[in-house]
Amino acid sequence: MSPPTDGKVRLDLNNPTFQEQFFDLPKDVRHSVVETMKKLRQMTWDQVYRDNGLKWEKIATPPPVGVSAVYSLRITQSRRAIVYRHGDFIRFESIPPDHDATYGKK
Repeated sequence: MSPPTDGKVRLDLNNPTFQEQFFDLPKDVRHSVVETMKKLRQMTWDQVYRDNGLKWEKIATPPPVGVSAVYSLRITQSRRAIVYRHGDFIRFESIPPDHDATYGKK
């Protein structure tokens, strides 16, 4: 059984695509991603949805099997992450190299 979270968002960083992209980021960008993750861990889901800095938005990218929709959120000033919600978890799928790739435009 999962430990209680007091309504806080929990992070799932186990997707191999996400991990590869994360570890390949330049050090300063990787640090910014970690700071955003720290912020997310302190938030409730309602706060995530309303946060103007994160800009949580549904995107047209096909979701993984069993997932109704995927979303993008601003993970740094210049990058967005592709994620989805699974219970209390925000599951990180990828950090595309540029903004347009997040929306499947390239």
